[in-house]
Amino acid sequence: MKNNVVMADENKKLHIRLNLNGVDLPVYVNPEDEPIYRNAAKLIRETVNAYADRYRTSKSEKEVLYMAMIDLAVNLETQKTRNDTAPYDDILAKITTEIEGALGVKQTNVAENKSKNINII
Repeated sequence: MKNNVVMADENKKLHIRLNLNGVDLPVYVNPEDEPIYRNAAKLIRETVNAYADRYRTSKSEKEVLYMAMIDLAVNLETQKTRNDTAPYDDILAKITTEIEGALGVKQTNVAENKSKNINII
């Protein structure tokens, strides 16, 4: 029964091949995620090639791959911190509480209202 579940799940997924540094990597992805995987593979290839071009004579292939991985990971970590809205949510909650207190209205849960009333496009 377990094998049937895996097969059914694989049938819903798209089988693609990603070329990374000369290696074809077969991957099963949801059809809607295919562009994300292809763009990620392209970003990896471009980053590795940039380091390879720059350090072709002084670094090994393995070192170039590690440098590219660090570069991509640092960029990812940087993006995570830039997209962290928790500090703003906390400040907004405090300000909302103060305003509601000053107006004498019922206090609301800002996080709850944020998810209900705001649609980010």
